Amino acid sequence: MPTRAGVLPERARARRGQLLDELIELFLDEGFRRFGVGDLAARLRCSRSTIYLVAASKEQIVLAAVRGFFRRAAARIEAQVELEPDPGARLAVYLTAVAAELSPASETFYADLQSYGPAADIYGENTRWAARRVQQLVSQGVAAGALREVDATFVGAAVAQVMTGIEDGTLGSATGLADAEAYRRLADLVVHGVGGSIP
Repeated sequence: MPTRAGVLPERARARRGQLLDELIELFLDEGFRRFGVGDLAARLRCSRSTIYLVAASKEQIVLAAVRGFFRRAAARIEAQVELEPDPGARLAVYLTAVAAELSPASETFYADLQSYGPAADIYGENTRWAARRVQQLVSQGVAAGALREVDATFVGAAVAQVMTGIEDGTLGSATGLADAEAYRRLADLVVHGVGGSIP
């Protein structure tokens, strides 16, 4: 019977974390919509009941992995930003780190994200958060005198529009760029526009 993660004993929580990491890597490589729970158990070489340590249904398993992917990516991105002492370079560090974190994901993964509403909602939520983070980094850079005097709210709103286009696939359809490469181009455009530096 599926078990709620919140009441798992310590050993089972550790196993759940391991499974989640493996699921994230599998989904990044091959997407997630075509897999049933039995398929996932076979690919991870475990029982169906073990897979249910992650969540109580296939849909919840997928969403746990998608959330885990973005949570893990966000932590690594912010760790890189924290290591950069130059306020004028933090914006470039942030956007290039976003591109690096997205680059392992396959086209199938992005297609599944866009076609499955609950997963698309998670991607959208993270995109909106990233746009707000860009606005913060621009504001901090301007305040420190490291970036040109620009309207951080406008820059954040403009970046949000581009990020939304990346997220929903319209920018990729128009340009042929994968999401990670689009973020690299966005970093180049924004950093040069606000007068920042690339470390």
